[in-house]
Amino acid sequence: MRITIDANRCIGSGQCALTAPSVFTQDDDGFSALLPGREDGGGDPLVREAVRACPVQAIEASED
Repeated sequence: MRITIDANRCIGSGQCALTAPSVFTQDDDGFSALLPGREDGGGDPLVREAVRACPVQAIEASED
């Protein structure tokens, strides 16, 4: 799985970090970011739920 975050669309709601904290965090400005080494989701089953939880659809998870 490959995870991408559209930084221009992200509003910093933090739903991704709340839903899948082992994959997502918020940067110093409060916007969504991936934890280092988690660009592939790390096998976390909550990644897809975090994608759905984003209120502005700024996160995409695609199969490699």
